[in-house]
Amino acid sequence: MTEGPTATPIPYRDPLSAFAAFSGDPVAAFLDSAAEAGPPGNPRGSPRGRYAYIAADPLRVITAAKGGTSVDGAPVKGDPFEVLERLLNKFRMGNDPDLPPFQGGAVGYLGYELGRHLERLPPPLQTGLDLPDLVIGLYDTIAAFDVQTRQAWIFARDAGAADGTLGRPTPEARAEAMAARIADAPPLASVDWGPAGSWRPELSRRQYEDMVSRAITYIHAGDIFQANLTQRLLGTRPEGLSPFMLYRRLRALSPAPFGAYLTAGPGMAIASASPERFLKLTPGGHVSTRPIKGTRPRGRTPAEDEKLARELIESEKDQAENLMIVDLLRNDLSRVCRLGSVEVKELAGLESFANVHHLVSEVRGTLFPNRGAVDLLRATFPGGSVTGAPKIRAMEIINELEPARRGPYCGAIAWIGFDGAMDSSIVIRTLVIKDRQVAAQAGGGIVADSDPGAEYEEAMDKAWAMLQSLDPGEIAKEQA
Repeated sequence: MTEGPTATPIPYRDPLSAFAAFSGDPVAAFLDSAAEAGPPGNPRGSPRGRYAYIAADPLRVITAAKGGTSVDGAPVKGDPFEVLERLLNKFRMGNDPDLPPFQGGAVGYLGYELGRHLERLPPPLQTGLDLPDLVIGLYDTIAAFDVQTRQAWIFARDAGAADGTLGRPTPEARAEAMAARIADAPPLASVDWGPAGSWRPELSRRQYEDMVSRAITYIHAGDIFQANLTQRLLGTRPEGLSPFMLYRRLRALSPAPFGAYLTAGPGMAIASASPERFLKLTPGGHVSTRPIKGTRPRGRTPAEDEKLARELIESEKDQAENLMIVDLLRNDLSRVCRLGSVEVKELAGLESFANVHHLVSEVRGTLFPNRGAVDLLRATFPGGSVTGAPKIRAMEIINELEPARRGPYCGAIAWIGFDGAMDSSIVIRTLVIKDRQVAAQAGGGIVADSDPGAEYEEAMDKAWAMLQSLDPGEIAKEQA
């Protein structure tokens, strides 16, 4: 492992404003910390959003689509996980342990259908937005922001030491150029709520409820214990609304500890307000996953809010739904973790976000010495909270019942450091953008005693902020 990066302190500024200078880049990433502790005055918020990162000017871009895997547009041998692992191993480098944990490495998204490279599954559906299954950049230059201490740095590495064909500017020159772009970015104007798009559901309410009923039939037949079913809403983005402004709207309506905005090639963007951590891995091999199962909307008054939170905590159905996925993730982690190291640190604890209450658990483990981040992804992807249990049969049923492939939705957004560390989110509460097309998707875990009507309402509660971000309705009137 080679030495760590050059760390250059820069004046702290709002990370969102800083990223505006990069939002038009063809491939770039903003990993956001929009919700450090939940809504103001909320003692149950998430403390997991501390750092924000900007990744730009990738030295390599990995893309996986129906035609295979490519690096910088050139086809390469191996499935996407093999290619990612190969490149990360090539650029293995150390970190400064006293600074933010991500100091360069891979950033991007892994789409749900990548699961076909890991398990024997039915062919992906043809219907859906035409985005690659995976777009990941390798970045030797990163801006990191500690939103708690209000400090910021540029990390730049000498990737040319590992690959002499790169011909990159020196780390000092790259750090200086990135710092200049950040310093020159003008302050952001207020969120523009004016331009409005429109939505149409892919399924009617009755069709969604029928799909839920069919899943319940599978459960009663003994095929599965739980399936995570979802519905898509398809929108049209007006000319006057940029994808980045759409993300800013979503962020304002639904701040989240694992927010992200990714550009993934011409006309393609991912705007995510995910509350859910998928996998966290330390350089020492310690793993944590925090599945979400169980949802109630936030109340309009403190009394109603407390009533809904208490109802969720006391719901046997939601507790059982959460426990099933915890058991699935314990099994997944045990495939790559030391015997006896996998344990449940928290079971179905209440966490409250801007628009919903959730039950959240935490499962931890320690990797075998010869395993790394990509091995962990292979053992657990896609996340159990968005599949069901048993996982493979649940995914087969999802493929049968849902009318379109999921794409980035229900996959993961991840950073994987050159030092071997990783953090990632489940891609939920996310807008997928392709040119003028926008897709929002939401659903929930279906169990034996699920009520199809209640499942539809829960999905719409989860979708509220996404729908309002494209078609603000009353919000625009309030801002006028």
